[in-house]
Amino acid sequence: MATVNIDLTHLPDITNDKYYPLYNSRDRYLVLYGGGSSGKSVFAAQKIIYRMLTETGHRFLVVRKVGRTLRESCFALLKSTIADWGMTELFTVNKSDLHITCKNGNEILFSGLDDVEKLKSIHKVTSMWIEEASEVTAEDFRQLDIRMRGKSKLYKQIMLTFNPVSVTHWLKSDLVDANKAGSKVIHSTYRDNKFLDQASIDVLEGFRDTDEYYYQVYCLGQWGVLGKTIFPAQVVNGRIHIIKGTSPVMRGFFAFDYEGEQILDDTIKWIDDDAGYISIYEQPMPGYPYVLGGDTAGEGSDYFTGHVLNNVTGNQVAVLHNPFDEDLYARQIYCLGKHYNTALVGIESNFSTHPIKELRRLGYHRQFTRKKEDTFTGNITKAYGFQTTKVTRPLVIAALVQVVRESPELINDIATLNEMLTFVRNEQGRPEAQSGAHDDLIMGLAIANYLRDHQSHEIEAPMSKPRAKRWEDDDDEDCTAGWGFY
Repeated sequence: MATVNIDLTHLPDITNDKYYPLYNSRDRYLVLYGGGSSGKSVFAAQKIIYRMLTETGHRFLVVRKVGRTLRESCFALLKSTIADWGMTELFTVNKSDLHITCKNGNEILFSGLDDVEKLKSIHKVTSMWIEEASEVTAEDFRQLDIRMRGKSKLYKQIMLTFNPVSVTHWLKSDLVDANKAGSKVIHSTYRDNKFLDQASIDVLEGFRDTDEYYYQVYCLGQWGVLGKTIFPAQVVNGRIHIIKGTSPVMRGFFAFDYEGEQILDDTIKWIDDDAGYISIYEQPMPGYPYVLGGDTAGEGSDYFTGHVLNNVTGNQVAVLHNPFDEDLYARQIYCLGKHYNTALVGIESNFSTHPIKELRRLGYHRQFTRKKEDTFTGNITKAYGFQTTKVTRPLVIAALVQVVRESPELINDIATLNEMLTFVRNEQGRPEAQSGAHDDLIMGLAIANYLRDHQSHEIEAPMSKPRAKRWEDDDDEDCTAGWGFY
């Protein structure tokens, strides 16, 4: 095997103090748990690269519950660690097969627990890293533990990194609380990460005021309690009691002429329909800015949603809720956005970007844009739509919880409020709808609320164009349709 010449004198400077002594830990189980952004996974990657460089004869196995999540998490982190340490010339990184080899013969293999056949083909594992171990079952862990049997000149170690979730999780009873022989347990939080920038610290500490539960569990790494309602149930029930029995100002949908694969704006008209999928709670007012947030169907959901907020008052003024086809959803969003003074539109883009592309094709360019890293060049570009991630999702939910807690009078839609009463934490501590319930309206409203900081809060001077009158069945076909300005 080839030898490698390395200089690791800088190791203390690039490692968090909490973890630095663990380079020498030979415990079979190295349990790293705690809050988000504490550097747990970063250290796991660092220790693997350290052992790859200082020992020989290794076959490291890196595991997550779902194999497709490895590329953007563990694989990317190990690759960046190699680059940050200036060791690129000592490694061969195979991006297509997710395989890393060192010039001294050591290798790192990757597998998801959902790829049983691939996992069966991996033999002679010397050490292991289980990322997001809270997603792994106790039986999964036992099977992985068995794979590291047999004698070796190297010490065998399983590193587990995770955020604590339910107090009933097997990780708590079997590893964290059990004082298991050959096990070292390290708890950490963002406060232990000396490399965390102030902006990230401010975001995490902001949860202390907006979502105390999330701050305790995700930020401080405390064990969670199942079934806790995310939104204040008493406040939500109080708002439902106040508006119960009231009806929207209008209910229906938009109709329009569609020629040359384009919507003709001057033909857009409102159709009253008691069974319609759009509820109007406040008519658009001249010069007022609006935002429109939408959640698309995906991850088991059948519904597309859209919420319009008056960006001066924050009032929920319109709600769309229906199991559309994507193109039909985009057309109703187009009309609804135009209806509300060409509102700033932000559509969730995780599961499909088709509605966003369709809006652009139709000529609706007033859409929310986010910064996005090009995975090929590393350059920062802009992209349309709201991306729901493990950072943005709790952030927008926490902000919406604050709105409901402090200003429940801004929420006018009972269906949305009812969803809030079934929005709880699951076994992993993640906020989501209870089994059999939905959270489409909540996520759409959360996105709309997030958009408010990206839209003007000022009332503009009235436009010269006269306000379009409401469409009636006996109006002339040439009548300008809808409310508001286009």
